[in-house]
Order: sequence, then structure tokens, then C-alpha cells
Amino acid sequence: MSDILIQFLFGATAVTTALVAGVFLAFSDFIMRSLTAARPNSGLEAMQVINRKVLRSAFVTGLLLLVPVMTGLAAYAWLAIEGPSRDWFVAGAVIYMMGTFAVTLLGNVPMNNHLEALPTDSTEARDYWRVYARRWTRLNHLRTAASAMAAVCLLVGTVVHA
Repeated sequence: MSDILIQFLFGATAVTTALVAGVFLAFSDFIMRSLTAARPNSGLEAMQVINRKVLRSAFVTGLLLLVPVMTGLAAYAWLAIEGPSRDWFVAGAVIYMMGTFAVTLLGNVPMNNHLEALPTDSTEARDYWRVYARRWTRLNHLRTAASAMAAVCLLVGTVVHA
């Protein structure tokens, strides 16, 4: 692969990863705080709607497409690139896969599914909402940091490779 194509692919992947981090940051910074400041039933219902709408969004498309893209680019870097840029590229992919994708798949998604199954006006839902909001947001902080760190690794790798 030409160096220009490598730089473009890793640079575009870094930008996409940074955009994912930005969405996570918005949730960690003000969206979840706003939802938890609302009446419990209102915040819970709004989050249920968000969780339904996000499934058909450009955000989820990017979040999921980054998995095979990162896997492929990391494998290419490991096998075909020598020097420090390879390490940056592989580190970015590993951080994304473990800190963003795995946390989403194993943490946030099961919580979203459980929240979706609850009727918004039940006591069980209100009780779960308090636990959900706190734990979901902590996991989201981790996803924010991991996505941002992965984007930085990919950008540094791209610059070092240049």
C-alpha cells in the first residue's frame, strides 16, 4: 500500500474515532446529567427513546464499522509496517476494541436492554434508573477516554509514519 493511502486510511479512522469520542463526551458531560436532573420517569423515558433512535444512526454505523476497519488496519500495520508508527496504530486499535467496543457490548448495551424492558411508570424502573444512570455514565466515561486515546494513537501513528 502506498504511504499516502496508509496515511489517509489511518487519518480517516482517527477522525471517525474522535467523532465517536465526541458523542460519548456529550453524554458524559451534559446529556446524562440533564436526564438525571429531570423527573425519574421523564429521564428514563427519554433514555429509552434515545436508545431506540441511536440504533439507526450514523453514530452506531461509525461505532460498529470501526471494528472491522481497526482490525484490518491493525493487522496490516503489524504485518507490513516497521517502526514506531506500527506500535501507535496497533495500540489505537487495541484501545478502541477493549475500551470502547467491548465496554459498549458487555456493559452499556445490556443495561440499555434491561432499561428498555421496564415500564416507565413502575417503581422497579425508577429504582433501576438511579443505578443505571450512575453505572452507565461511569462506563461511558471509560468509552469516552478510550475513544479519544485511540484517536490520538492513530493520529500520532499517522504523523510518525509520514
